Amino acid sequence: MYPPQLVAPMKAELTNAGFQDLTSAEEVDNFMKNSKGTALVVINSVCGCAAGAARPGVRAALAGSEVKPDHLATVFAGADLEATARMREYTLPYPPSSPAVALFKDGELIHFVERHHIEGRSAQMIAQHLQMAFEEFCTEEQA
Repeated sequence: MYPPQLVAPMKAELTNAGFQDLTSAEEVDNFMKNSKGTALVVINSVCGCAAGAARPGVRAALAGSEVKPDHLATVFAGADLEATARMREYTLPYPPSSPAVALFKDGELIHFVERHHIEGRSAQMIAQHLQMAFEEFCTEEQA
C-alpha cells in the first residue's frame, strides 16, 4: 500500500477539480446509490500514465466541455484498497484496471476507459475521447 503522503498530491489533482475522494466501500456504495444522472469516476494510480495522461486528460475534458457529468468521484488504487475493490465491482465485467475512467448513468456503467486505452496516449487525446463520451451520454436528450 502506498503511503498517504505519497498519494496526497496525486489525489489533490482531482479533488481540487471537484472530485469527491472515496476512501471506503461504504462511501463508494453511498456515492453510487445517491448519484442520480451521470457520474464520472476515476480509478486513480501512481503510474506514469495516470500522471501524464489520465489525470490531466480528465481535468482538460471537464474544463473544455459544456456538457459535463452530474457527479465526480475518485478512488485510489494502491492506497484506498477497500474503496477501489468496491468500485471495481461496479465496473464489471471489465477486469481491474488502473488508471481507468468510468461513466455511469443512474448507477449503470455506460462507458469505460481502461488502462490500455490510456497508455501511450496524450492527455489531449484522453480529453477528446471523454468529451465525446460526455456529448453522447451526458445530454438531456439521453435522460
